[in-house]
Amino acid sequence: MRKIESQMNDAIQSGRNWSSGNTQVVTNQNVSTVYLHGNKIALVDDTSLTVFDGGWRSNTTKSRLNALINEFCNGVTDGVFQKDYLWYVRDNNEVKDFTSGYVFA
Repeated sequence: MRKIESQMNDAIQSGRNWSSGNTQVVTNQNVSTVYLHGNKIALVDDTSLTVFDGGWRSNTTKSRLNALINEFCNGVTDGVFQKDYLWYVRDNNEVKDFTSGYVFA
C-alpha cells in the first residue's frame, strides 16, 4: 500500500478531514467521502463502503479503491480488478461487472 493510501485510511478511521496531493477525505456526520483529482471515488460509513470510478478507470483509482477495500472490507475476498480492459468487482469471491456506486456491505 502506498503511503498516501495509508494516510487516507488513517484519516477515515479517525474521522478527520485530510488532503494530500491528488487525494482528499471529507468527513461529515460519520460518513467519509474520498476524492481523487476532485472526483468522488468512495463513501465510507459505519456499515458499508460504496465505490465509484469517478469517471476515470485509471490504475490510481483502482489502487485507492483496493486500499479502502483492504482496510474496510475483506481484502482477500473483495476487490476491484481489470481484465481485457474491463473493470470487475469481486465481492465475497463472486466476480461481477464493475458498476460505479457498487456497495460493499
